[in-house]
Amino acid sequence: MRYDLDQLPTPIAYKLLAATVVPRPIAWVVTRNRDGLNAAPYSFFNVMGSAPPTVALGLLADPERGFKDSAANILETGEFVVNLVPERLVEAMNLTAADAPRGVDELALAGLDTLPSVHVGPPRIAESPVAFECRTLSSVVTGPCQTVVIGRVLAVHIEDRYLLDADRGWVDTDALDLVARSYGSDYIRSHDTFKLDRPTWAGLKAEGKV
Repeated sequence: MRYDLDQLPTPIAYKLLAATVVPRPIAWVVTRNRDGLNAAPYSFFNVMGSAPPTVALGLLADPERGFKDSAANILETGEFVVNLVPERLVEAMNLTAADAPRGVDELALAGLDTLPSVHVGPPRIAESPVAFECRTLSSVVTGPCQTVVIGRVLAVHIEDRYLLDADRGWVDTDALDLVARSYGSDYIRSHDTFKLDRPTWAGLKAEGKV
């Protein structure tokens, strides 16, 4: 079956993409505006590079209501903090995804404490094991109701107990217990992993595979 996406309704295109590109890491984004703080999870998210360190967020707007507070704050202020989500915080994360009225502080709604950031105005979620302080590097309008924001990561906060060797940047990834999005209301745990050694051309030649 082939789907030509420019000939399909947007909801069908969304379903096809969200149901097949899995797992997707969750960016639990905290922003600030003159009225206060906002928090919301985004699953159109990933790391895009390390020189400079960059992340990308896909911001989707409701055709009627426009961008939610967190997305509007990013576009207005250019500052945001991405927190990662361990399984023990999924209920709190889910609360911040509620369709609350504009101006509601989702952090307070979910009973979350914050810690101050160093380089940006929005704080980070105290209970999250990893947080990235970000400033917008660029943004691309990809449609009437969506924008991709590229954020430069200015600082990474990692809880000390998850570091195997701080000087070398070795992280106990499995112990972070992070979750990712699947499709619909389904989530994926990050513990089911396996290893593969990356092949070398010389090794493939030695094995007669090329």
